[in-house]
Amino acid sequence: MKNKNIIGHAAALFTIIIWGTTFISTKVMLVDFQPVEILFFRFMIGFLALVIVCPHRLEKTSLKEEGVFAAAGLCGICLYYLLENIALTYTLASNVGVIISIAPFFTAILTHFVRKEDGKLTVSFFIGFLVAMAGIALISFPGFKLELNPMGDFLAILAALVWACYSVLTRKISGFGYPTILTTRRVFFYGILFMIPALFLFDFKLGLERFGKPVYLLNIMFLGLGASAMCFVTWNFAVRVLGAVKTSIYIYMVPVITVVTSVLILKEKVTVLAGIGIGLTLVGLFLSEGKRTVRKEEKDEPVK
Repeated sequence: MKNKNIIGHAAALFTIIIWGTTFISTKVMLVDFQPVEILFFRFMIGFLALVIVCPHRLEKTSLKEEGVFAAAGLCGICLYYLLENIALTYTLASNVGVIISIAPFFTAILTHFVRKEDGKLTVSFFIGFLVAMAGIALISFPGFKLELNPMGDFLAILAALVWACYSVLTRKISGFGYPTILTTRRVFFYGILFMIPALFLFDFKLGLERFGKPVYLLNIMFLGLGASAMCFVTWNFAVRVLGAVKTSIYIYMVPVITVVTSVLILKEKVTVLAGIGIGLTLVGLFLSEGKRTVRKEEKDEPVK
């Protein structure tokens, strides 16, 4: 069991490292692509990749289970990314980065009241949350220039809440006992299905000739195969092993990975405040990972 937990933590960390670098690929593609186009193409590639890797069908699912799959696809694939992308058109990217990082807090609250799987939330979790948020704020606002944009910030809060819902639904799906690749593929299917109406609202253009440029082809393949197909499988596996709360805490690492990637790839410099912020974020993560008090009957109770 201990080895499995280690693998779960490794899967979550791997996922966050990849997700923390996707901003570079997205930034490159935004020159000729709209956000919704990048979103659609990456998840279509991810879906097809999962079909190729595991062509078996997910059979004998109940109507209730399909409802959970559909809700997960709506929240984690469609709404989360649409809300985040729309928020970026109203407010600063730094604002969105900080606000999205409160997703673990929402996940903990939802899990505590909806599933009660992680027992009583401890003081260390909330202290860790505050320390991590302070660190993330230093990373995102090194000059202490905070600019509030009510509409964009509100949409970012909704995105964080929607991701928390996805995390809880993913934990629910893990209890069905199906292979992770098959369940992830089913969630992708519903996410793309719900995404289709939004394509018309945002003036989606197929424009496949744009992928004639190697830079666009390579970046969309990274987003589709790596950040979508592979990472959603590893993230869902981590949730299955560690639970929704412990896995979601790794979201605190996204701004840290982004800073490190900026230094290594874009050759940007790290300010002293950003360095302190990275330290605080890591401390907050470890504090939030502290053991929780779980009643024995809840430990032994299988996931429903």
